[in-house]
Amino acid sequence: MNELLTVSEVAAMLRVDDTTVRRWVKQGALEAVILPHVNERQAYRIKRETLQKIIGEQSENV
Repeated sequence: MNELLTVSEVAAMLRVDDTTVRRWVKQGALEAVILPHVNERQAYRIKRETLQKIIGEQSENV
C-alpha cells in the first residue's frame, strides 16, 4: 500500500510553503487524495509514489 503524506510533509520535502502545495493540488499539477472534511480547509494527502515521480522528473531536467 502506498504511504500517504500530509501537505506539510510534502512542503518540507520540496522546501516550499504549505500554501504552494495546496495550490498545486487545486491546479492539478500535483495528484492528491481528497479527504472528507469537517473544517473550513480541505484536507489532502499525497502518495509518496507520486512525489517520488515528481522529484525524479525534476532531477532529470537539471
